Amino acid sequence: MVLIVFKILFWIAISIGVLSAALRLYVILSTQKLIQPEDQSDARSAAVVFGAGLHRDGTPTAVLRDRVETAVRLYQDGKVNKILMSGDNRFIEYNEPGSMREYALALGVPAEDIVLDYAGRRTYDTCYRAKAIFGLNDAILVTQQFHLPRAIYTCRSLGMDVTGVPATGRNYRKASFIYWEMREIPATIISLVENHITHPLPVLGDPEPIFD
Repeated sequence: MVLIVFKILFWIAISIGVLSAALRLYVILSTQKLIQPEDQSDARSAAVVFGAGLHRDGTPTAVLRDRVETAVRLYQDGKVNKILMSGDNRFIEYNEPGSMREYALALGVPAEDIVLDYAGRRTYDTCYRAKAIFGLNDAILVTQQFHLPRAIYTCRSLGMDVTGVPATGRNYRKASFIYWEMREIPATIISLVENHITHPLPVLGDPEPIFD
């Protein structure tokens, strides 16, 4: 009896794993044509930069600096007119958007072309608020390659016309890539549930349109 139960649980686990991987693959394949190299990207109204953590001293991590640098180059090349920097600021001592802004200013972006979203706690929240609060209908999403399929899928599910440009300006450890790819599998499942079933509301507020 114990052996039978073990076999059932084993095949259930295998089935869940296969289904999860298949859904991740579906999201990747359905968005791959919308991911463009930086020098070949289409122009859009704004770039949306997703938060990616801070060091203890409040400065951006290497992953986040890579994203900001990519968005700044898109701005300097005339591909976008504004940069929306979205991240977590639930605590006074943790301010992702503010840190991203300081880094972009140091790279030469004018303050008036940087817009901050302090409630971009998750990918879903950033996409939802980009449209509902900041009035963006189109954008270039800037993040690493592993994250772009889910980000693009989420924003398009919420009614935005988006493409994605991967941040590829830094070399990362192979172990980090493996971890990020594995983490994307459950994150993609959660994203699909939110986009098509639960439709949760993020933190909202008064509209703050980036463009008139």
